[in-house]
Amino acid sequence: MRERVVAACDGASKGNPGPAGWAWVVSDGAGTAPVRWEAGALGTATNNVAELTALERLLAATDPEVPLEVRMDSQYAMKAVTTWLPGWKRNGWRTAAGKPVANQELVVRIDELLDGRSVDFRYVPAHQVDGDPLNDFADRAASQAATVQQAAGSALGSPEPPPSPVAAAPAAARRRAGGTKAAAPKRGGAGSSSRTIKAKFPGRCVCGRSYAAGEPIARNDQGWGHPECRTAAAG
Repeated sequence: MRERVVAACDGASKGNPGPAGWAWVVSDGAGTAPVRWEAGALGTATNNVAELTALERLLAATDPEVPLEVRMDSQYAMKAVTTWLPGWKRNGWRTAAGKPVANQELVVRIDELLDGRSVDFRYVPAHQVDGDPLNDFADRAASQAATVQQAAGSALGSPEPPPSPVAAAPAAARRRAGGTKAAAPKRGGAGSSSRTIKAKFPGRCVCGRSYAAGEPIARNDQGWGHPECRTAAAG
C-alpha cells in the first residue's frame, strides 16, 4: 500500500445561494505543493452544497486503497461527515429535531465513498497569513470556477488559479476595512441593505475571513459577511 495522500478541497458560492463552484487538489510527497487538481461549476447553489460537492469529487478521484488526509476550512462539511452522519443514519436520515437532513443525496454519496477507507479530516482556517497552501489553492480554484462557471484542472492544462483579490490587497488596507464600525449602503447593488442578522450557519465573508453561526452578519453585493465589511465591499 502506498503512503497516504494529502489533499484539500473547498467550495465557493458568490451569494449563498449564487454562482457556485468546487475544487480539490492533491499534493506532492511533502504534502505542500499541488500536483493534481480539478475544479468545476455548479450553477446556482449554496456554500454548503459547494463544500460537500468538493469533498465528494475528491473522494471519487482518489484511490480508495490509499490512506487519505483531507484538509478543509468548512466546519459544516467536516462535521456533517464525521460528527453528525452516524446519528442521521440511525434516525433514518433525519436530524435530532426530526427534520430531513439537508443535502442528503450528497451526504449519502460521501458516506458510500468513505466506506472501508482510511480518511483523516483536518480542519484548517481559511485565508490565514502563512496558512495551509493546499487549502489556499483549493479555495482560489473553487472561487474561480464559481465566478467563470467553467471547469479547470491539471488534466485540462489549466494554469494555476489567480490570487484572491482580498488576499492580494495591502494588509494595511484590509486592517482599515476590518476596523470600520459604521456601514454605509452600497452603491448600485440590488442586494444592498443596512440590516444585520445573526448567521444560522458558518460561512465566509467577502473579506476572506470566516464567520461562525450566531455571529452578526450583513448583506453585501457578493453575499453575506461581517457588518464592518460592507463599506469596504462598496468602495
